Amino acid sequence: MIRSSVADLTVDEFKSLLREVVAQTILEALADPDEGLQLREDIKAQLQRSLAMVQTGGETIPAQQVAARLGLDW
Repeated sequence: MIRSSVADLTVDEFKSLLREVVAQTILEALADPDEGLQLREDIKAQLQRSLAMVQTGGETIPAQQVAARLGLDW
């Protein structure tokens, strides 16, 4: 039987629909929008240099300080 509106659903069918919608919404919210994209070589090299610097005791900048420099509310 094809249902035409939410009012036609049973309580169990409605609960099932809600679970499905909530699960789908959570998955969409947590999905990586960059999944499948390739990292440019220059960016990859910059990240590798940054990681190497930190591993050898290089100075890091706290996120709050970066946000302040960029005029962002943290």
